[in-house]
Amino acid sequence: MQNTNISPVKPSERYIILDALRGFALLGICLANYPEFSLYTFQSSEIAAAMPSAGVDRIVRFLQYMMVDGKFYTLFSLLFGMGFLIIISHAAQRGAGGFRLFYRRMAVLLLIGFIHLMFIWSGDILMLYALMGMALPLFRNVSDRGLLCWAAAFVLLPIVVDTAANLAGVSLSAPAVRAQWHYCRMYGITEENFGYWLRDADTYKEVFQFLVQGALVRVQEFVDGNRYFKVMGLFILGFYIGRRRMYADLENHKRLLRKTAITGFTIGVPLSLVYAWSAVNGHPLGTPMHDILYLVSVYPMGLAYMSALCLIYLHSRNGAFWRWMAAPGRMALTNYIGQSVIGMFLFYGIGMGLGASFGLTQTEVTALCVFVFQVLLSSLWLRYCQFGPLEWIWRMLNYGKKLRLTKQ
Repeated sequence: MQNTNISPVKPSERYIILDALRGFALLGICLANYPEFSLYTFQSSEIAAAMPSAGVDRIVRFLQYMMVDGKFYTLFSLLFGMGFLIIISHAAQRGAGGFRLFYRRMAVLLLIGFIHLMFIWSGDILMLYALMGMALPLFRNVSDRGLLCWAAAFVLLPIVVDTAANLAGVSLSAPAVRAQWHYCRMYGITEENFGYWLRDADTYKEVFQFLVQGALVRVQEFVDGNRYFKVMGLFILGFYIGRRRMYADLENHKRLLRKTAITGFTIGVPLSLVYAWSAVNGHPLGTPMHDILYLVSVYPMGLAYMSALCLIYLHSRNGAFWRWMAAPGRMALTNYIGQSVIGMFLFYGIGMGLGASFGLTQTEVTALCVFVFQVLLSSLWLRYCQFGPLEWIWRMLNYGKKLRLTKQ
């Protein structure tokens, strides 16, 4: 018999700092993703150099790699790991099958991610999150020390894998690349029109054709970037943070937060300068060395961002600013997918067709405006509703019952 006593987290049970951190993560994700939506990423270096904002764009690109790239996905992944702990603890309190609920939750997320990947945007991360999340229960009985060791092992694995692949002279993503270009040839997508295909698309059919090959590009990115190992390591670290309930008692963890912020920025800022130099110059020191730079710059910066925000929150927790930032975080799934839908509308030919006409600076300003719009819309929506629209659907599929959307 189905247990209908399982219910979603009540607003009174939420921690505003977690929602605010999700809001900040969404801001960074928007800044990281919109250069691809605007098609700037797909333009040749010659075309990018000919744009009116080319000089400023070079500076913005360097700063993006230094301050944004990987850092906010690190934060988002850590929060996902913490969320796993919260889901299980609430389910256990209600006497429910916590792991059954969790796997159902991951299955629904996997479906949402697949729809996002194949029909909206090829840069989806939700499918990977769902697949990696399904392995998290394997670590539920591991000690705190063991969790930290496993997390370290997973984030170090990309260096080992890339070094071995380089020594062997093999490309692990070669099958995905061959499959991608097979579909490109089938649809008439070439290197010459690749950067303009979505802007010139008059019908959704043409957009879908690009998304098909784009899904294989995403597989290539996951393989080349060893993203699955990185995400798993961050999930486990988030699992550890969630188990220690640090988010629920920030005051007593102030010293640790301060130490993490200072150490993270001290290490992360100078090494992020080197990482950004390597990224904009095509990894001149080799892929394994670039992986090392990613490890020693991105993760310390991501942890420093989280710790610094928590410290600021402790000094101004009653400020309206945190409620504003928490609003999009409470609707993280809706806003993540929403950023893709807005990007399609702004830049693809089936919408306003602005793609390939924006420099990087204009693109990032647009991304910032999109996020501000989401903050305002989320705040207005949550005045009248308990959940975001996609969160509402996700929860009903998770719990197997109809839930009230509006507030009583």
